[in-house]
Amino acid sequence: MTTPKAEAPAGPPRTPESDAPRRRRRTGRWILLSLAVLVLAGAGTGYWLYDSLDSNIKGVDLDRAIGDNRPEKLPTSGQNLLMLGSDSRSGANAALHTGKVSGARSDTALVIHIPEGRKKAVAISIPRDTLVTRPECTTRSGKQLPPAKRVMFNSVYSVAGPACVVKTVEQMSGVRLDHFVEIDFAGFQGLVDAIGGVPVTVDRDIHDSSSGLDLKAGTTRLTGTQALEFVRTRHGIGDGSDLGRIGLQQKFLISLLSEIKKQDLLGSPTKAYTVADKLTESLTTDSGLDSLTKLAEFSRSMNGVDPATMDTLMLPVRYDTQDPNRVVAAEPQAKELWQAVRADKAIPESARKSPARGGDTP
Repeated sequence: MTTPKAEAPAGPPRTPESDAPRRRRRTGRWILLSLAVLVLAGAGTGYWLYDSLDSNIKGVDLDRAIGDNRPEKLPTSGQNLLMLGSDSRSGANAALHTGKVSGARSDTALVIHIPEGRKKAVAISIPRDTLVTRPECTTRSGKQLPPAKRVMFNSVYSVAGPACVVKTVEQMSGVRLDHFVEIDFAGFQGLVDAIGGVPVTVDRDIHDSSSGLDLKAGTTRLTGTQALEFVRTRHGIGDGSDLGRIGLQQKFLISLLSEIKKQDLLGSPTKAYTVADKLTESLTTDSGLDSLTKLAEFSRSMNGVDPATMDTLMLPVRYDTQDPNRVVAAEPQAKELWQAVRADKAIPESARKSPARGGDTP
């Protein structure tokens, strides 16, 4: 789905001076990628604060973990980022209302494509219940894991870790992923609370005893706990499958980015530091983004991307013929989608049609 951008009202002529605040606000929109800029904007915070945040970030060397068996990086393919939401039940996450599954899984997975020219991003959700072929991987403990067919996508993380998820997505899509960012439940909750909540609007009541969400129709400013319930809800919407939840996740992503833009965190160094601290303590990235300096450099290259124009869609899937509780990539739609991403082209309408939709999203 695409969120239309409202037409700006007429105003005084734009000058370099009047454009400066506009550029700073654009930088603050990508919270996961703009972390360093938000912190460095308060230059008086001191080196020890910078060092504290820098050491919070955990990094993974993808090239070392995956090896050379990766898709070719095309010169005009833009930038591709894999964003993972981890549902680990350990540590701070154990106190959250997130179910009783042991271990950790990639509960949310988004392939974000930033085209060459950095003007409009595309976010592609991969349903967690998708059956995929897991390639041969090296686990976090260094053990070699043989390839396996028909495994649930979200199980790859728990079995082999984020590098294997990257390798799996690359092999199923043929898209070279430049970076990955992972945030766990506790970090997500802290981020939402740090910005004072995020408003979302739904057309009808949602009651999900599994996630704990009890939401009335209309607009509600969600707390961190409610936000977790919102993006994990599935039983109170659509057909109760994971597909309906994806629509809520996309709705929340747009609202989160819009709220960050509205608050202009760059104008409040103290609040910016609080947001950055909550996020970095639960952040894992590839080695290309595992410091504030690297995040800042990548963020500056994203200045022209406006979240209001972000195109959010789901990997086209159909219900599996052997197990109706699982889905598989629908062809030829999925092939057309990944081909457009590889070629840095607009996503064709034919690639947006998914035989399995999971019901309407509120």
